[in-house]
Amino acid sequence: MLNERSLSVTQECGDCPIRHRAVCARCEADELVKLDEIKYYRRFEAGQTVIWSGDRMDFVGSVVSGIATLTQTMEDGRTQMVGLLLPSDFVGRPGRSAAAYDVVATTDLVMCCFRKAPFEDMMATTPHIAQRLLEMTLDELDAAREWMLVLGRKTAREKIASLLSIIARRDATLHLQHADRTEGALVFDLPLTREAMADYLGLTLETVSRQISALKKDGVILLEGKRHVTIPDMARLMEEAGDDADGGVFA
Repeated sequence: MLNERSLSVTQECGDCPIRHRAVCARCEADELVKLDEIKYYRRFEAGQTVIWSGDRMDFVGSVVSGIATLTQTMEDGRTQMVGLLLPSDFVGRPGRSAAAYDVVATTDLVMCCFRKAPFEDMMATTPHIAQRLLEMTLDELDAAREWMLVLGRKTAREKIASLLSIIARRDATLHLQHADRTEGALVFDLPLTREAMADYLGLTLETVSRQISALKKDGVILLEGKRHVTIPDMARLMEEAGDDADGGVFA
């Protein structure tokens, strides 16, 4: 179930910042009307748990703004961050009754949620939704495979560069900027603390800080404070990540 401390919020579909990337991206006006009948928005504060692994999940939905983590806990209590949920990412799995992971808001988070049973019914009768969800699932699979490479074979510097490129390119896509994704400066606010980056990448906090400082010193990134990042040359960042212009772990 959704955390009871979550706060209600309202938003119109026409003003939705993820409309062009969400599960409803290809829906016609009449289909949006049907979705509107089963949706509701929820806001979560940074650090708040959206749902615990194993809990009954009676909703699915999309991240509208903010960022969340997917975490799995082992039997001995050790935890591992296994994924990030960025704006437009889909939460939940139709046909599965329980949550597979803990979902925790890393920053203040807004989600567009759909009641699970009627959403599953709509998938069966609305090809636009089923097709878009399939595309998003395949993108997620590709990203997961690429992330295995990041964690298993890349150096610490390449890991940091890869994560920065993911966030930068997603932010640009959401704002309909730089369709080429490799040319021109990109500016964004880093939504993760360095501690969270270290956890996700399997690095120490000291290593993360050292590598970010090195990327800044070499002019690969510009930093204002700890969170405001400018990437002057995306192609160079991709080279630092060990990816060519068409590669990377972006989805």
